[in-house]
Amino acid sequence: MKHALAPRDLLLTLAVVTLLGFTFVPIKVGLRELPPFALAALRFFFAAVPLVLVIRRPRMPWPDVVGYGLAIGVFQFGLLFLGIKLGMPAGLSSLIIQVQVFFTIGLAIAFLGDRFQRHNLIGAVVATAGIAVLALQSLIEGAHATLIGFALVLVAAFAWGVGNVIAKRAAAAHDADMFSLVVWSSLVPPVPLALLSYVFEGGASAWHAIASAGMLTWGCVFMLAWGATLFGFASWARLLHRYPTGLIAPFALLIPVSGIASCAIFLGESLAPLQAIGGALVFAGLAENVYGPRIRAWMSRAH
Repeated sequence: MKHALAPRDLLLTLAVVTLLGFTFVPIKVGLRELPPFALAALRFFFAAVPLVLVIRRPRMPWPDVVGYGLAIGVFQFGLLFLGIKLGMPAGLSSLIIQVQVFFTIGLAIAFLGDRFQRHNLIGAVVATAGIAVLALQSLIEGAHATLIGFALVLVAAFAWGVGNVIAKRAAAAHDADMFSLVVWSSLVPPVPLALLSYVFEGGASAWHAIASAGMLTWGCVFMLAWGATLFGFASWARLLHRYPTGLIAPFALLIPVSGIASCAIFLGESLAPLQAIGGALVFAGLAENVYGPRIRAWMSRAH
């Protein structure tokens, strides 16, 4: 396993987290016409169909495929959307769910034998301070979280960490192809999410919303299915397999930074000074996580 990011993989990692952050734009646009669970169900349905007809099943046990699909598709997104519906603000949720970074690292240490070095810890703490600043700005703007909503988002973050570890273990034990895993595991979430949509989103009215959705909304669905799910999550799982978890996982803290910037650029949302400070702290923490030892070695030679 490599312990330093190759330049090409660094660019890929930045592209993935930028893309996952940008997806808050099509999510917000898609939610204008579609209820959340219905949007999530369509996202995973089109990530699986029709590719399952041409992509070979991943070389790994079925329980792992189903487990990944449940963790990422049903529990991560299902509980995240349910938490938002029960009073957790969407912007604050996108920040709180990044606790998954520490869940991912802790689970990888406990179950995969990964090591967590001092510069990884320092970088994660600095970057998390940036996330805390961004959350503070959300609270200043009037975001108020319910206890049940907050708890559901934390469970969603844990589910994301579980999914990351399932994918990393499968790749190591079975040399499974991550793109194939994402395609086949995407067969799991649509039915549970559709049932949640029926129960929580007005029954038949959810189906009516789907039938009457416009072309822009369908474009958002396909962007989420093909861009975020197939490219984003497959590339993320591949990077977690190739590198130590403590090196890759903290990059997810850039996702809300990218999301805030994307919404400011494409949706005209304002960017507050505290958000800029929070973003700068996230970047500083990631720089320490990736390049901390090299920077200190260079400074010691300079002196």
